Amino acid sequence: MSKRPSKSLAEQLDRYISPFRHDGSGKFRLKEHKTDEKGGLDKEQGQEILDANKKHLIEFQEKLYAQDRWSLLIVLQGMDAGGKDSAIKAIFEGINPQGCEVHAFKQPSSKELDHDFLWRHVIALPERGHIGIFNRSHYEECLVTRVHPEILAKEKLPPKLVTRNIWKERFEDISAFERYLTRNGTVVLKFFLNLSKDEQRERFLDRLEDPAKQWKFSMDDIKERALWPRYQAVYQDIVRHTATPHAPWHVVPADHKWFARVVIGSVIVAALEKLDLRFPRADKASLSEFAEVRKALESEAKRGRKRAK
Repeated sequence: MSKRPSKSLAEQLDRYISPFRHDGSGKFRLKEHKTDEKGGLDKEQGQEILDANKKHLIEFQEKLYAQDRWSLLIVLQGMDAGGKDSAIKAIFEGINPQGCEVHAFKQPSSKELDHDFLWRHVIALPERGHIGIFNRSHYEECLVTRVHPEILAKEKLPPKLVTRNIWKERFEDISAFERYLTRNGTVVLKFFLNLSKDEQRERFLDRLEDPAKQWKFSMDDIKERALWPRYQAVYQDIVRHTATPHAPWHVVPADHKWFARVVIGSVIVAALEKLDLRFPRADKASLSEFAEVRKALESEAKRGRKRAK
């Protein structure tokens, strides 16, 4: 009997990917997505998957860098204390920093405000062969800016362009931007870390009690927490309008950090596997040159051994 072909990594990891993936088909309601999902795993099993994914990611990144054809853009969005920073640290441990960059987008500078809203994100895009991580991203421009209209007022847009359709227009611009990226060899992976309000409270309390974490806390975090319903409504709107087959959203249960890392790492590994990455092969001319170099180096070694005698 012939053996069944072994499952690909993507197939093995699909149970941690498909349930949380939304590509724009069908309806999307954020409330229907659990924040405390664990995928039938316990923490120890989750750690095993995370460790295996890290090994695969290191191998894939080396090939991605050497092949120099594709690039990978990872977008992380979520409420404060959602676990974005710690996820980056845990998932990308051991990655060659030469081929990976993290950009955390804070309040725009005066120079950035003199450009269109996508400008500062465009100049931070990963080059071919690289992985780029956006810790918060271009989606802030239809999230925080929408929750706080005073921020939009600082963007120096001509008044007649600030209409009731501005958010719909930004969704369209972002979707077109992401489609353009994918058509030019950038794989776009988007993650919304879906945290519960109760878990956020616990994490804030943990920060206040731990001197090593107090630097992360700001009174602005509490002010934004008071706007929780508004933020959830806007996130739902973002996913509904910008999830596409070429740039889907992954709504990641984030109450258990270890499971969030399983989901994010699995999505990244599966996406890289599908690129069929390979180390470049030398052409005939280069192989001929290598043979001459090998002869020269071997002759040099023989002369060295003779002198040593």
